[in-house]
Amino acid sequence: MKSIAVFCGSSEGASSDYREGAIRLGHELARRRITLIYGGANVGLMGAVADAVLERGGKVIGVLPYFLRDREIAHHGLTELIMVDSMHERKAKMAELADGFIALPGGPGTLEEYFEVFTWGQLGLHRKPCGLFNIRHYFDPLLAMFDTMERERFMKPEYRAMVITDETPEGILDQFANYEAPAAKTYHHGQRVM
Repeated sequence: MKSIAVFCGSSEGASSDYREGAIRLGHELARRRITLIYGGANVGLMGAVADAVLERGGKVIGVLPYFLRDREIAHHGLTELIMVDSMHERKAKMAELADGFIALPGGPGTLEEYFEVFTWGQLGLHRKPCGLFNIRHYFDPLLAMFDTMERERFMKPEYRAMVITDETPEGILDQFANYEAPAAKTYHHGQRVM
């Protein structure tokens, strides 16, 4: 793994544990020489993870839409800041640059980003791992929902197994190193997706 995209909140949340977790993830990425790909802001958990990578000498690439430059406050100390025209371009560029994806606690935008890349993986559009860094058990309700989806047959077991989660950055990244994507499907026109 050379690069990981991190999705997380532009606020710090209700507990200092969230910021501390973001910092731990940033330090671990730098220790493993994994480039951080993220949303390009210097606020909230986004800023915390980026600053943590940078303070340990790691590389950080931010991807920020022009219209969010002032609202999310662009981080000007990054290795590289890529400006794009839309949220769609932002997500596509992050997905292109990353070898895997980790969601930290965040709001609807964080979940939307995670679900999009997870769904792309489920469809075989990429073979990259998707993880949930479960700080303070933030994602427990979502993990229970995934269990419900599988039990009620809206999610196949091999796709439920794609949901990588851990309460430590080391645990998630170790699981990423051993990740094997489900076999790609062949569609009706005979072309294999991946």
